[in-house]
Order: sequence, then structure tokens, then C-alpha cells
Amino acid sequence: MTAAGLVLAAGGGSRFGGPKALARWGEELFVERAVATLRAAGCSPVVVVLGAAAPEVARSAELGDAVVVVNDGWSTGMGSSLCTGLAVLTDLGAPAAVVLLVDQPKVSPEVVRRLVESWATGVAAVSATYDGRRRNPVLLDASVWPDVTASALGDVGARGWLDSHPDDVVLVACDDLGNDHDIDTQLDLERLTSDPAKDRA
Repeated sequence: MTAAGLVLAAGGGSRFGGPKALARWGEELFVERAVATLRAAGCSPVVVVLGAAAPEVARSAELGDAVVVVNDGWSTGMGSSLCTGLAVLTDLGAPAAVVLLVDQPKVSPEVVRRLVESWATGVAAVSATYDGRRRNPVLLDASVWPDVTASALGDVGARGWLDSHPDDVVLVACDDLGNDHDIDTQLDLERLTSDPAKDRA
């Protein structure tokens, strides 16, 4: 079976100065890049959760056949967006989902593939690690979605469930496949833009 992809792109980006879904790196909007990453990794379907400036994002971004859903409660935090996306994927019958945050444009398709390969061995959850630390993206098998959504509150997405179920989470080192740097401010974006190693790897 093929894992689905879930892009969380609903935030208002208060520190950034606007929704990061609309941030641009080169010729791509961040939200376009996230969708392209999941598609390149073979994820299907791909669901995108929008919130802040949703009409503008939907109008501006080329998202192809991605399933776009709007989380009206986006301002309450990431947890509600995760729940919104997993509800859609439940209706679509997806067996698992790779959850990708829109503000991590250097996460590569190879990272996503590595998580999916690990999930295919029959595990409940997989998380990328960098420098030995559990980070994003994460893959969640559909069997754990009810428990994940029950613990997803405020700005806590899957982290609460992952923290409380360490024995169910397979950690996969991804240091050799790019990085998961968050773009939280305009300065972060400037540093990323000036980075000569712009490729996904």
C-alpha cells in the first residue's frame, strides 16, 4: 500500500510576517514545494490543510491534484490542523500519512521515502532524526490516528502521542539527506536563500 502525504500549511506566521505557505524560495511557494516533495516520494493522495489567508493561498499556489481543505480553527494551533487532515485521510481510506510541515523546505523526497520504507515493515509510527534528535517529518499509521488526534491540542500536533509512545516509534536517521530547518522568521528565509546548497539533498 502507498502512504498518503499531509501538508500542514494553515499557520498565520506571526513571527514571519504572514502565512509561510505563501513564502517563496526560488520559483516555488513553500506550499508548492511541500506538495512536490511528497509527490516525488510517491505519496498518494496528498492533502493540504490551509487556514490563514486560505483563499489567497489556494488562488496563488499550483497544487495540482492535491486535496485542499481549510481548517477554520487554524488559529487554535497546529493540533487542529493535524486533526483536520487526518479526518480527511480517514474518509479517503489512507493506510498511513507522512506529515510534512510547510516551513521545512529542505526536507527531501528521499527522507520521506526512507520513512515509508520503514513503515512498510509493519510499524505504527516513524520519525526522522537529525543529530540523534527526533524531528519532522513523521509517518503515522492509520491505526494510531484516533489516539493521535485525541492528544493533538493547541500547538501540539503529533508530539504528545509520540512522546508517550516511544516504543511504538521507529527512529530513522536522516542526517545524510538534507535537513529539517524551520523557517520561522524573514532572517531564516534570507539565510536559506543565500545558502549555496539549495538542492533538496
